[in-house]
Amino acid sequence: MRVAAWDEFTRSLPCAARSAAEARALVRAAFGAWGLEGVVDDGVLLVSELVGNAAEHTRSRQIRVTVSRPHVDVVRISVVDRSGAMPVPRRAREGDQGGRGLAVVDALTARWGVDSLAWGKRVWAELRSDRSLV
Repeated sequence: MRVAAWDEFTRSLPCAARSAAEARALVRAAFGAWGLEGVVDDGVLLVSELVGNAAEHTRSRQIRVTVSRPHVDVVRISVVDRSGAMPVPRRAREGDQGGRGLAVVDALTARWGVDSLAWGKRVWAELRSDRSLV
């Protein structure tokens, strides 16, 4: 069953770490509209990691952040950039300042992945809107 109304929120943003704040606001707006306040913190952290990874590892000028609800109990957050470079999960060592982003994404989500596009890629992750279903 799909959610009929307001099932997608999208915004184009500069590909920069500072865009994470606006992406978090987009997630809060979407989750609020859907009555999903119980998982909004996970969504905010998730979009922060996806935007941060795009800003750090691509040379794109813009990204497109989308929050959608493909099913009543699934929320998908995706970030599209113009880089063909695929994300590579790393194992951060003690004292490393970075390298944990995809581990955080993996821990928070029901599933995540990357879609290769003709002009870049889409990194997406899905949260269950009812945490008791995970």
